[in-house]
Amino acid sequence: MAGKSGRSISAQYDRSWKKSLFTWEGVLIFLFFIVNLFCMCISPSYKLTNVLREMPKYLTEVFLLLPMAYILILGEIDLSVGATVCLSATTACLAGNAGLPFPAVILVGILVGTACGLFNGIAVTLFPELPSMIVTLATMILFRGIAEVALGSGGSVSLKNNQGFRAMAGKIGPVPYIFFAVILAAVVFTFILSRTTFGRRLYAIGSNRLTSYYSGIHVRKIRLIVYSTAGMMAGISAVFLVSVLYGANTTTGSGFELDAIAMAVFGGVSTAGGKGKLTGAVISAFIIICLRIGLGQINMNPQVILVILGALLILAVMIPGILKNVKLKRKKL
Repeated sequence: MAGKSGRSISAQYDRSWKKSLFTWEGVLIFLFFIVNLFCMCISPSYKLTNVLREMPKYLTEVFLLLPMAYILILGEIDLSVGATVCLSATTACLAGNAGLPFPAVILVGILVGTACGLFNGIAVTLFPELPSMIVTLATMILFRGIAEVALGSGGSVSLKNNQGFRAMAGKIGPVPYIFFAVILAAVVFTFILSRTTFGRRLYAIGSNRLTSYYSGIHVRKIRLIVYSTAGMMAGISAVFLVSVLYGANTTTGSGFELDAIAMAVFGGVSTAGGKGKLTGAVISAFIIICLRIGLGQINMNPQVILVILGALLILAVMIPGILKNVKLKRKKL
């Protein structure tokens, strides 16, 4: 069919293998195999069973990645999720040591996280003139400060009875329970973002918040839901983290917010809002996790690992701009 401009417009969506292969998600899948091959070459201990055994402590960050991608698509950011994990883990441990039954301990951890997220949501919606970065930076300090006060002079707490959490850290064969939980959460979040009206509204708000508001979208309500969900997922992350550490301290969850942002951005989610897919973000999360495990097995300095991850993040941010400039130059020629 030809439009007014004289261009031919196809009535069918192009699903060719070339289009799929050269998407950012296709590049990430290729990079995932390259990273695993690299890790197998540098570390003789890099085997599937060993990787699965070390994965749980890293998979807790993927729970934060999922809502963080939503927040970035809104054109905002949440710097408090790591501190929320710390506070949720601390309260869960204190509740367990106080004699609460295991299901109640889990509920306490998740509810504390949800309350923190709700507080963030109320703050950013009641004070729209304040950037979300400033609001969540303040709450990051607040939540971690509360956790430090609760932990007291020792700065840490250990579970007296960890039987419930030990069961939670169990496996089906070599695969830990947390892996299945992460995959389930990723499927749900991806479906909501790509297949529902709520997901389309997230993209609309991220593209132009004011236009979305005048189009009848409940911008405040959606922002409140997203921030509350981020808090809830931080609570879930904290509960699984306690099942790995059997305790909490003042540094629990430190840097988790930056890791979640890095995973999302490396996966193609735009920090400017309105763009990105969770598929790429989840793939990038497993790339970073596998790279960390592989480099950790050869006892590489953690600071060097951070440098490598930072370089990858910068590369991920630069590549779209470079490709755009190349396309523009080709059109001019």
